[in-house]
Amino acid sequence: MHTRHNTPAYTCRLNPKALAVATLTGAALALALPLAARAADVYPSKPVKLVVPFAAGGSTDIVARIIADGMRSTLGQAIVVDNKAGAGGVIGTEAVAQAAPDGYTIGMATVSTMTINPFLFTRAQALPAKLTPVANLVTMPAVYMVHPKLGVNTFEAFVAKAKAEPGKISGAVPGLGTLGHLLLASFNDTLKTDIQIVPYRGAGPALNDALAGMVQLMPDQLPSAMPHIKSGKLIPFVQASEGRSPELPNVPTFKELGYNDLNQLGISWFGIVAPKGTPAPIIQRLQEAAVKAAHLPDVQKRLKTVGANASDMDQSQFPAQIASESQRNKALLDKLGVKPE
Repeated sequence: MHTRHNTPAYTCRLNPKALAVATLTGAALALALPLAARAADVYPSKPVKLVVPFAAGGSTDIVARIIADGMRSTLGQAIVVDNKAGAGGVIGTEAVAQAAPDGYTIGMATVSTMTINPFLFTRAQALPAKLTPVANLVTMPAVYMVHPKLGVNTFEAFVAKAKAEPGKISGAVPGLGTLGHLLLASFNDTLKTDIQIVPYRGAGPALNDALAGMVQLMPDQLPSAMPHIKSGKLIPFVQASEGRSPELPNVPTFKELGYNDLNQLGISWFGIVAPKGTPAPIIQRLQEAAVKAAHLPDVQKRLKTVGANASDMDQSQFPAQIASESQRNKALLDKLGVKPE
């Protein structure tokens, strides 16, 4: 006698409503997958806003407008420069981070906004994580200048005087924890000098007092410094640059003098960032257009007239550069005892 075993048959029965939802969800996903690619195909279909987190007329603004002019041809749309100054660059950077991630709002990024401000301002701590680095486009040297009444015009003469008169030479910086502050503090530490660092509320007041001789020394980026160097109101004695600037062929670099750390710290860069979540194809389109714009002959010529150069870096390394310089600058700020406010 054979025993018959009945094996239950399991039938998957989907509720008609659930089936309808599943079908609609699948269709939505099928549509969403190529959405980013399709967006990039038509991007840009209208003008792109480039937020500059500093006032008009400064180095960042000058570079932004030169790059914007180039990108009008490489991107095929107008690039509208929008200055949103305030809080050391934080307000403009926040505006970019909070913008729709559609490629129509991008921002200028600098050493200060990406690698110093997050450790200087509490409200800026989370900003780098809300931004996608697009491209590092331009490098710019810093130049150290003295007032003529100090009576020195070479690096050696300045260092000798600073060591002979400790604490008597004062240097202007745009504020506590700013790049200028880091430059002078690192100069003191490396050269064993005792320059008195005087923080101001912004680069404008600092430069005004340097021009008036109220302070004897000021490091500054070359574009904003050149008019005062050409007029003879300030005398350059050393620059932070990969090579001597054509505008200052007789001024040595820290690199050639053997102070590579000071040289690297003083080389500013200017790049572009986009809101986090901007589709990768659009990021790529922006990157290609921006890099191509920076290397247009007319753009390179205009950059050189203000002492800047188009960057030749591998753009895939831009995020790593930001991370590395952030670590370095945080260590410098910690050493100076500068706390976020």
